[in-house]
Amino acid sequence: MNEPQRYIAHFDLDSFFVSVEVLNDPSLKGKAVIVGGSRDRGVVTTCSYEARKFGVHSAMPMKTAMKLCPHAILVRGTRGEYSRYSRWVTEIIAAKAPLFEKASIDEFYIDLTGMDKFFDPLRWTIGLRAEIIEKTKLPISFGLASNKMVAKIATDEAKPNGYLFVQPGMEKQFLAPLPVNKFSGVGEHMFLSLKAMGIHTIRDLSETPVGLLEKKIGKYGVDLWKKSQGIHTSEVHAYHEAKSISTENTFEENIGDTEFLLSELVRMTEKVAYELRQDEKLTGCIAVKIRYPDFETTSRQTTIDYTLRDDELIPVAIDLFHKLYRKGKPVRLLGVRLSELTNHAVQASLFDDAEKKNNLYKAIDDVKNTFGKTLLKKARTVNKNTAGNKEAPHISKGNLHYKKN
Repeated sequence: MNEPQRYIAHFDLDSFFVSVEVLNDPSLKGKAVIVGGSRDRGVVTTCSYEARKFGVHSAMPMKTAMKLCPHAILVRGTRGEYSRYSRWVTEIIAAKAPLFEKASIDEFYIDLTGMDKFFDPLRWTIGLRAEIIEKTKLPISFGLASNKMVAKIATDEAKPNGYLFVQPGMEKQFLAPLPVNKFSGVGEHMFLSLKAMGIHTIRDLSETPVGLLEKKIGKYGVDLWKKSQGIHTSEVHAYHEAKSISTENTFEENIGDTEFLLSELVRMTEKVAYELRQDEKLTGCIAVKIRYPDFETTSRQTTIDYTLRDDELIPVAIDLFHKLYRKGKPVRLLGVRLSELTNHAVQASLFDDAEKKNNLYKAIDDVKNTFGKTLLKKARTVNKNTAGNKEAPHISKGNLHYKKN
């Protein structure tokens, strides 16, 4: 029995952060806009197409960007608005799509395989794009193809605010004239290495003997050759199955010491935030769970601006605890859970202090990875009873969990 023809749509909100800023301030429309840090520090988070004409691009140092485009309007970024619009688009897609994956805050894959028995995949995808634009007023592009890789590249070619359908069987022909660095994973160093071999386009790559590629650049050469043939087998992973990260402590003694409970809460939040960064993800929802000696269990959650930082998660966890906790009542179990996880942690870098903060967290995480996760602790988690290597009277058992929602 023949396998059904695969149809994968890739949606990408065009210059997402800039588009949101323009909606909130229409005077920015049609102008060179850069979202990022100050004029002389940090990096460009994103920029408008008008700024791109001058050579500005994401991840470029702000100093360089301002030299290339000195008349650009610099916007610091309103991260809460980005989270709100991202959720709005997610809700629209979730209401219509049979199976979708949220690849990042502004990027989605939809698997329409088998649905061509009931509707035309292209017309359906055009209709979904039109609905997103009508409701949110955000520009969005899509590529439709037989696999995720070709669909994503088609989206890039369709921008700004357009769409492109690569019909099944036309993948290799579509890719052929494009530069080889259109493939993810082909950075500047690899691009130069391929050029040195006389490989400039994907057609050049597809016509190069696979054995030669493997000899010159290793196993990745085989993978690149397959991509040049339009072959890609990665699946769309359902968004509702995205993992959450949680940790729970069941205390051997019931705890009524509020300060101790808060120090444990801070420690656990720091723990799950560390794991979040190791997975290079952002979280959009945090929950706190409390269980009392009679096994009465309560929990409370709240949506937050997408983040990966302890200093942004801990105050929310503490606030949730105070709203939940029945003062004076001993606690048997305490838990913290992060959910609504999404990729592209780099998109958390929106403000002036982002670069310093991210470097600080990277340094802390590097120390933990080298010498142990418990080596560095926040002052609040060093309970007076545990200082000086004294045995703490409150011993707890806790585990970190990755689970599907």
